[in-house]
Formats: sequence, C-alpha cells, structure tokens
Amino acid sequence: MPRAAGAPIAMRDVRVGLGVDLHPSTAERALFLGGVRFDDESGLAGHSDGDVVCHALADALLGAAQLGDLGEHFPDTDPAFEGIAGLDLLARVAALLLERGLAPVQCDLTLIAERPRIAGRREEIRRNLASALGLSIAKVSVKATKPEGLGLTGDGAGCLAVATVESISPR
Repeated sequence: MPRAAGAPIAMRDVRVGLGVDLHPSTAERALFLGGVRFDDESGLAGHSDGDVVCHALADALLGAAQLGDLGEHFPDTDPAFEGIAGLDLLARVAALLLERGLAPVQCDLTLIAERPRIAGRREEIRRNLASALGLSIAKVSVKATKPEGLGLTGDGAGCLAVATVESISPR
C-alpha cells in the first residue's frame, strides 16, 4: 500500500556486517563446516573445532552489532572454549545480540576450499545455521567456490559471510 502524501517514513534500524575466517588443515581432527561433519576429510586446526563457516558468520553478526569480534568474546587463550563447536559459538553470539536488542535477519556465506564439495550437504548446513540463529532456512544462503590453486586458503579452508541484524527494541 503506498504511503500517504506527507506521511513520515518509518525507519528501521538494520545493520550489515562482514566476517572472514581461515584455518589450515590438520589430519588430527574431524572436519566440521556449518556444524556438519565431513568424514574422510582432514579437519581444520584451531582452538575451537575450526568450523570456518560458523566462525565467519559469528564475526559478521558481531560486526553488524558493533560488538567486536569472535576473539574478544571467545579468546583462544581461554581453556573453556577449547574444542567448542562452531554451532555453539554461533548460538552464543545470537544470544549476545538478543541481549542488546538485536536479532539476525539474514545471512549469505561463501566457503572457499578445494575440498570438500558441499553441494550434497548444503541444505543440512543451511538448516544448522538457521536453527542456531532462530531464522527460517529461507534467510540463509550458503555457497562454495574453489580457489583453483591460487593459494587463497593455502592448505585449508576459509569462509566469507555477510549478515544483517535488526533492532527488535526501540533505541
């Protein structure tokens, strides 16, 4: 319905954040991407489970909310976060946003890795991320690209994420 002439425009408080995460490969652990375990693949090194998908998305959300980054909230020097699942970190970030009157609206992610191929597991990743954030799966986009030997991720994987958050309380 069109707005009446002279009527004020309601302004929404919508914010955008960008997240990036990179981890080297290690054969000493399982590979998790978006909370999905990929058997027969080398995992990613890190203090937590190395899930670059969840980490990049968490950083994008924190950036949109102007709450710093993942390392500030979950430092790799804290033994309490050793081996913590990426989906757990992501859910904790969503809770931080809610405490500040913000909620995730949508996200778009691109995994950068030579392997694994995620096409067959994409919907599972989307469901996991949507569930952790309390979103409809329709609000979560997950894609992948191979660096084609250009060295963008070295021997490992990376992820780029963009997320929007919206104020859920008057500011």
